[in-house]
Amino acid sequence: MSSDPNTGWPAVTDEATPWTPSEFGTRRDRGFGDYRSTVTPTIADEQPRIPVPLAALLDEASATIVRFDAEMGGEIAPFSAVLLRTESASSSEIEQVTASAKAIALAELGDRSRRNATEIVGNTRAMQAAVELSDRLDADTILAMHHALLGDNNPQVPGGRWREEPVWIGGRTPHSAQFVPPQDHRVLPAISDLIAFISRDDVPVLLQAAVAHAQFETIHPFPDGNGRTGRALVHALLRGKGLTRNITVPISAGLLTDPDGYFDALTAYRSGDLRPICQAFAEATFDAVANGRRLVEDIRSIRGRWADTHPARRASASDKILAALARQPVIDAAFARRDLGISGSAARRALADLESAGIVTEFSGMKRNRCWRSDEILEALDGFATRAGRRGLP
Repeated sequence: MSSDPNTGWPAVTDEATPWTPSEFGTRRDRGFGDYRSTVTPTIADEQPRIPVPLAALLDEASATIVRFDAEMGGEIAPFSAVLLRTESASSSEIEQVTASAKAIALAELGDRSRRNATEIVGNTRAMQAAVELSDRLDADTILAMHHALLGDNNPQVPGGRWREEPVWIGGRTPHSAQFVPPQDHRVLPAISDLIAFISRDDVPVLLQAAVAHAQFETIHPFPDGNGRTGRALVHALLRGKGLTRNITVPISAGLLTDPDGYFDALTAYRSGDLRPICQAFAEATFDAVANGRRLVEDIRSIRGRWADTHPARRASASDKILAALARQPVIDAAFARRDLGISGSAARRALADLESAGIVTEFSGMKRNRCWRSDEILEALDGFATRAGRRGLP
């Protein structure tokens, strides 16, 4: 097994695999013969070694995560859901699945008319599962995250099951693919090896997260949803190891500033070079925290203006709705009743009052099943997404 001389990390190898085109290809695909598929190295007992300056950068990035997590203080409730949603949307955008903040909020209310928004809500569920199950990082946790992502909506790609077929990335057949992951019979042993690596306590957490993520993407254990599940795994690891305690740091938003660099780093990892993926995670952390801080400050300013112009009695229907708008900027009476414990009539009165104050806008145009939105919060969330899409945050 070869390794990069600078890091000593084992590179992937490959093996000849029979081609069975009757299952996948057209008639003209049938004469290609065997192809090469990846064999992942075992990493459970490997010690990742990186240059001292890069190790220092990861340490600084880790400290930045800890500070940002602590900065929320008593404001965890309004911002934890917001940051988790922005991380989910950014992770989906890396896979070119995009939607506006309004479309995502509508999908969370049950609107299934926009496929991308529905998929992003599924990714939010996967992130939530990752955080909730972070105290036991095992194969069942990964399956639970994948099931939360995809559910049972697509019988062709069932959620929460290891793949039982070959997959490849790019190309009509695996012969012309950009990358061919391991054969399905190698998936579970490779996942078990990965879990053993994750369970170690002698590797710096952010370095461990970067390596574990790259290894997971190389294994590619599912027919679909590997990237989003792999990035959810990062947050399970950060929470499980105690680097975050309160919030989800939107690291995917940082990776989104340079997606080509991120994919190149995954390719380099497979050759045994840890440095690019570690560098990508460190830089993504700094970008993500800068962007996250900007979003938090934007929402704080909005909520401050609301408190000044329209003070609400504590625990009143209006107060509960105002508190919820940051995490759910599109709201209806059913949400208020189900999630906030407000009666339908009280919710409608409060929303009408907030509409008169210019805080929300009714946009459905219907007499029943009416919906209200907070344009200020939606603009702040869309601003976060816009900033995440470019290098060099203001």
